Amino acid sequence: MKKLKIAVFFGGCSSEYGVSLQSADAVMRNLDSQKYELIPVGITKDGDWFYFTGDLDRILADTWQNEKDCIPAAISPNKSDRCLLCFCQDGVQKMPIDVAFPILHGKNGEDGTVQGVIELAGIPLAGCGTLASALCMDKYRAHQLASVAGVRVPKACVLKTGMDFHKAQQFADQIGYPLFVKPVKSGSSYGISKVSESHNLYNAVVLAFQYDSEVIIEEQIDGFEVGCAVLGNDELMFGEVDEIELSGGFFDFTEKYTLKTSAIHVPARIHPKQAEQVKQTAGMIYQALGCRGFARVDLFLTADGQIVFNEVNTIPGFTEHSRYPGMMKAAGYSFGKILDQIIELA
Repeated sequence: MKKLKIAVFFGGCSSEYGVSLQSADAVMRNLDSQKYELIPVGITKDGDWFYFTGDLDRILADTWQNEKDCIPAAISPNKSDRCLLCFCQDGVQKMPIDVAFPILHGKNGEDGTVQGVIELAGIPLAGCGTLASALCMDKYRAHQLASVAGVRVPKACVLKTGMDFHKAQQFADQIGYPLFVKPVKSGSSYGISKVSESHNLYNAVVLAFQYDSEVIIEEQIDGFEVGCAVLGNDELMFGEVDEIELSGGFFDFTEKYTLKTSAIHVPARIHPKQAEQVKQTAGMIYQALGCRGFARVDLFLTADGQIVFNEVNTIPGFTEHSRYPGMMKAAGYSFGKILDQIIELA
């Protein structure tokens, strides 16, 4: 049986470059070599693309970018090609691609930009398409659409570069403290601050603007965060709902990747009926935002049982210890089976 050629994209011109290396390493090592031929495509922090021919260990160690192992590359925009163009010393070589699988996090990878290039080329795409990727990356607009679909969302206000800071102060006073200040488009909690007192608001806004041209000020939801792994296009499968237990503060970058003072419970310590409601709500949001393939939907569960939308990660962390594979594993899906299904959906 002919092996499918799977181009896995890793790295990226993003603050989440390092996270991508970890996720992509796990994905590439768990792809069944009997079914798939791996085509690793590395994107540097500066945005340069290379076909990587070296040992996979170099990716996790971030020593992959070197002249010996890298051939400059780009996706051909011609639909008739469906290939990676490799710019070798003796000329341009075309490397056919059956499925493109971006394992990129954050801007310039998870936000619809790379997805647009892949879809323009007519290459089957693993995961969410251009529109859904862009919408889910935009916290404010994703919330607006989820609200139209009937899901509760936090009260929020958006600031743009050059806007009067007085507007932020007025809104903050209206919803009360503590509150959260976030870049509208970012991931892994970069640029996010929990603000408990008004005199800290300005610095939090300045920090968030370092990561995006729009900043969202959002009410704090009293409750705890739950997540739901979703897999599918039209017919959806769900992992077990997970729960984030915090000892204090919020689930920032350090906690997400070290769990120093927090813990993740799979399944979540909630009633089965609540877990089913979380899955149904996650499915509504997934479909309202046009997601396909896979995504992780993050929500809040309040003390009185209300479900509040937080965000959708269209390319969630994908190491063997990450939340998405963990939720799917708890539902009976092995890492390899998840990857097989995502490629089949593409």
